[in-house]
This record gives sequence, C-alpha cells and structure tokens, in this order.
Amino acid sequence: MDFFDKLGKKATEAYKVTADKTGKIAKETKLKFKMSELKSKIEDVYEEIGKKVYEKHVEKEEISISNDLAEQCNKIDEMSKEIENLLQECLELKDKKQCQKCFAEIEKNMKFCPECGAKQEENEETKEVEIVGDIPETEDSENQETEKAENNESEDKTNLEKTTEVEVNPDAQDISEEEMNKIGE
Repeated sequence: MDFFDKLGKKATEAYKVTADKTGKIAKETKLKFKMSELKSKIEDVYEEIGKKVYEKHVEKEEISISNDLAEQCNKIDEMSKEIENLLQECLELKDKKQCQKCFAEIEKNMKFCPECGAKQEENEETKEVEIVGDIPETEDSENQETEKAENNESEDKTNLEKTTEVEVNPDAQDISEEEMNKIGE
C-alpha cells in the first residue's frame, strides 16, 4: 500500500509541475501575442507619419514634428514602453534577464553575457549572502541526519519510483545508458 501512496504522490507532483509549466507557457504566449499586436499598431502609426510627411512635401509646407507629428510620436512611445513591460514579464516567467549591452536573453545569475561577454550588474537577488557566525550544531546535525536518512531511502527505491522521479525532475545525469537506449526504441 505504501508503494501506491508514493506512486500517487509522485504522479500528483508530476501533474503539478506539468500544469505549472503549461500555465507559464500559455501566459508567455499571450504576452508575445500582445507584443505582436502592439508592434503591428506601431507600424500603422509609422505609416500615418509617412503619409503626413509626404502630404506636407506635396503641399510644399514646412514639417514641424512638435506640431504635426507629436501625437503619433507619443503613441509610439507609449506602445514601446508597453512592449518593454511585456518583454520583462516574459523574462520573469522564464526566470531570465536581458544583457545590458546586446539585449540577449540570459540566465539571471550570470555575471557575464555568453553572447557578447559584457559584465552584468548584480541585482540584490543575485548577490551572494555571506553568513557570519556559526550555526548551532544541534539544528545542523539534525538536518544532516534527516538528509542521510532520505538518501538511504532513495537508494532503496524501485525502478518504477526512480522513473517517476526522473519524469518529475528530469536530469540527464540521473538517466543511465540503458534507460536512454530504451527511450530511443
């Protein structure tokens, strides 16, 4: 009965992980669709600006950006800011950031961009915290004993439990060559 309980828990965990990832993907897709719509609207505004400029050219009139095109330029500015905010939301969903120099998408904890090599500013979140002082041994030793016990239990797992765990937390180093060959068949 204990085996089925563990299997049920693992299946529940796998479902939660999958549902969470699916939700993030759906939200990211919606954000990208909205960014695409805004970019299309910006192109329409560019077209309006071009028409106004050409009309002024045909009428041989002076073009004044502050008088004739200010409204369209402000629209573009607003839509560009909204696109930038949506892009930041997408990056947050993927737990990534943009390089400050080349704007490549990189991991949040990277100190240098893998694309251009530019040094990245450290956020408060990414700075490592230095612990000063000792941790009381009683709590620390209890935690170590608990971890050792959990490790011993994980060594006694059946193949089905290991497979379920791999599906929940896939990691290439946890998969043996035999299992990789079975997957390919």
